[in-house]
Amino acid sequence: MQSSISNLKLSERLNVVVFGAGAIGTYIGGSLILAGHNVVFIEKQKKVSELRERGLRLDLTIDERRKQALPKEHRDNVSGVDGTKDAFVIESRSFVIEPSLEDALKFGPFDVALFALKSFDTAAALDGMKPFAERLPPILCLANGVENEQTIARALGPDKVIYGTVTTAISSRGAGSIVLEKLRGVGIAAGHPLSEKLVTAFNGAYLKCHLYPDAHSMKWSKMLTNLIANPTSAILNMTVAQIFANKKLYKLEIEMLKECLAVMKAQNLEVFDLPGTPVKALAFATKLPLWLSKPFVSRAASSGRGGKMPSFHIDLYSSRGRDQSEVEYLHGAVVREGKARGVPTPVNELLTNTLLALTKKEIPLEEYANQPEKLLRALTGLLVAS
Repeated sequence: MQSSISNLKLSERLNVVVFGAGAIGTYIGGSLILAGHNVVFIEKQKKVSELRERGLRLDLTIDERRKQALPKEHRDNVSGVDGTKDAFVIESRSFVIEPSLEDALKFGPFDVALFALKSFDTAAALDGMKPFAERLPPILCLANGVENEQTIARALGPDKVIYGTVTTAISSRGAGSIVLEKLRGVGIAAGHPLSEKLVTAFNGAYLKCHLYPDAHSMKWSKMLTNLIANPTSAILNMTVAQIFANKKLYKLEIEMLKECLAVMKAQNLEVFDLPGTPVKALAFATKLPLWLSKPFVSRAASSGRGGKMPSFHIDLYSSRGRDQSEVEYLHGAVVREGKARGVPTPVNELLTNTLLALTKKEIPLEEYANQPEKLLRALTGLLVAS
């Protein structure tokens, strides 16, 4: 597999396999290709032919460093999807895409694999990996949540997992087509033999990568930012701005964050600032009067989302009609760890159970839509019952 996009030395070039050409996979995999690394994507069969024909499209306009660094012959000058932005088009001859892990492994051996699937897809993905465990490289897990890495380690071995996180906001325009909405960065945990090499390679690909000393503190700090107004937006069918404008709902958000911070404290975890994301300020804000804390919490709420609705709302109201929600792996993880350590988490438990009931169609979408008082009464009832 040849790469003519960069003059990267052969000794510095990584062989990377990427599970999925979704938003994160395309952004990071595509950035590595532009930097001269060899990348193989694994995608569903129906998307393979399409991507082999048209390649990848990365609208990275907001990152001015890209234009200055790339030679003109490797940058497409046609207008982007909105008619004004330039997009980087990576021709299919610059990467490989295959419909299965077995097919992809023929282009190995690989230095690292990138894993950024939804948490509810992790178990099924690992079932497909287990027969090839000995041939798999270490997996850099960039998925949200705090349990995916442990799941990978149990299935493939602790030496096969590297903890990572992404705070950059990326939107998908379809398989292999993304728009960079807000450049923040990537975090990789120290402790694995590949960690520092990956940080160097990612920074060479303009991904603004940082090394963190404690994997679990890094992952829980990122999850803290994912929690904000995520289930409430989906349950109530309201925007983050509408939620924050309601004093009672905003107080609910603060209580939810306090529960997570209490669970982190019980594990002796630190709150880390992440690339472009002031998580320490968010944690500090939970100690302030409500009126004073809003600017800090609002900033954190928008840090990884760009202009999009929260992910739980997108999943619940998706035309694809998802029957699963990552709330079970975010707020649900707070609940599970809280129970294990004797830390009460009633707000996270209510939000988890309610959103799961909506997702599984056990209650209709209209049950709580635009009815914040109804949700607040349910919490009051839960607290009284306990």
